[in-house]
Amino acid sequence: MAHDFERHRPYLRRVAYRLLGSMAEAEDALQECWLRLDRRPPDETGDLRPWLTTVTGRICLDMLRARRSRREDLSGSWLPEPFVVPFDSPEDDVARADTVGLALLVVLETLSPAERLAFVLHDVFAVPFEEVAPIVGRSTEASRQLASRARRRVRAVPPEEVESRSVQRHVVEAFLTAAREGDFQDLLELLDPDVELHLDTGGRSRVAQPGLAGARHVAEFLRSGAPVFAPLCRIAIVNGGPGVVVGAPGRVIGVVGLTLVGSRVREVDIVADPQKLRRVRLDGW
Repeated sequence: MAHDFERHRPYLRRVAYRLLGSMAEAEDALQECWLRLDRRPPDETGDLRPWLTTVTGRICLDMLRARRSRREDLSGSWLPEPFVVPFDSPEDDVARADTVGLALLVVLETLSPAERLAFVLHDVFAVPFEEVAPIVGRSTEASRQLASRARRRVRAVPPEEVESRSVQRHVVEAFLTAAREGDFQDLLELLDPDVELHLDTGGRSRVAQPGLAGARHVAEFLRSGAPVFAPLCRIAIVNGGPGVVVGAPGRVIGVVGLTLVGSRVREVDIVADPQKLRRVRLDGW
């Protein structure tokens, strides 16, 4: 039984991370799933995957509902825990194919817990609505409607244009150079006119804010603070897309995810919550 659970762990981790947007919480969900399996294994001895998916889904649903009520008083933006690997590293291909972009996770966070679960399980992991229904406590048709509403929200977000790695690196390097030098005009040229910036400090900073929109506002914000941090920046892959890690080995102070449209930056997501950076390491980079 333990062997079967470990065999399914990578799949369950992907499910939990997409549902929760936090690798730490995903691991907590998997631990709870194992405890339930160990205490009361299913009567059937066949494939454990459907049973494990159902249990993991229920655990994540409870966690989403509890977290939703706790986050009501959070000041500033909320961003998921980032998944970071070095740019062009052996883990690069895996990260690009197997993670979810920060921008999409932010959209998923606007869904109700039941909508998010129905959409992720059915549309991403092809779990039939007949199996989704008992997890969310709805009928099959109601579960179908939950996923449909979530799908409309997700599709309303313009899709990211996937550029080559060389283009991504060029844009990030130009972005860092402009930020380091505080060059307002160069920043404006690199930013999409409708660019948005989100900053998640965990509600611990005076600069916490719901977000900025528009190239001039975002460029001014970056010009005011980036020159201090730019020398500490390293290009990375953040949730499968281009980004930056800010800090030094043993002390990461920020992760920046960039969403590109062609050669321009459409979204800047800055994670500066220390709790969400505990798993990010720069040793050996």
